[in-house]
Amino acid sequence: MAKSIIIEIRAGAGGDEASLFAADLFRMYSRYAQSQGWSVLTLDSHASSLKGYKSIVAEIKGENAYEDLKHESGVHRVQRIPVTEKNGRIHTSTASVAVLPKVTPVEVQINPNDIDFGTFRSSGPGGQNVNKVETAVRLTHRPTGIVVECQVERSQARNRERAMEILRAKIYQGQQEKQQQEMAAERREQIGTAMRAEKIRTYNFPQNRITDHRIGKSWHNLEDILEGKLDKMIKDMGKLGQ
Repeated sequence: MAKSIIIEIRAGAGGDEASLFAADLFRMYSRYAQSQGWSVLTLDSHASSLKGYKSIVAEIKGENAYEDLKHESGVHRVQRIPVTEKNGRIHTSTASVAVLPKVTPVEVQINPNDIDFGTFRSSGPGGQNVNKVETAVRLTHRPTGIVVECQVERSQARNRERAMEILRAKIYQGQQEKQQQEMAAERREQIGTAMRAEKIRTYNFPQNRITDHRIGKSWHNLEDILEGKLDKMIKDMGKLGQ
């Protein structure tokens, strides 16, 4: 069982509110990881205004990390009054979550000639350049079109190594999805690329309720869950696929 995962959270529909929701989800998973004694390392992030994230990629390392969080992949929807809303209206926004098991070079072999390598200066909050040297790395895998970035490390070599880890995980995920689609072409309910557009879970603030649409179950301790108290929900999500 994979002890390390790469989790990628991206703001979807909803502008600034979507980016704030992405930040809330990252905080939720980080708090849960801390409660389990796992480590969390941010690999790449693109901040938005109001302390949100347009996207954030992190490595979570710990026993049963993939087993606990594998059902979090998909589109998450939030319904609440945004901090920017002056008239008290409830808005609906989304963020996508991808949970990828970290794989070894043996499990996924990549031809170096298939990769376009680029560098840029690492940036901090607000987009300002924090390094005078181009230590951040961008890799483009031409056969799949996958593009990954990493700017967390101080050295270009370490950022390249981290970026390769993300790239391997994404290629592995793509291979797994292709196999699922080929094996279950008539069962579109299975998790795959086509499912990414569907909402797997709704976070309804006015009703203090989180509902997972795959298992048809709701929990009414929304604030506690967003603080990382995911144990009950993760246990219930274990029923998915049984």
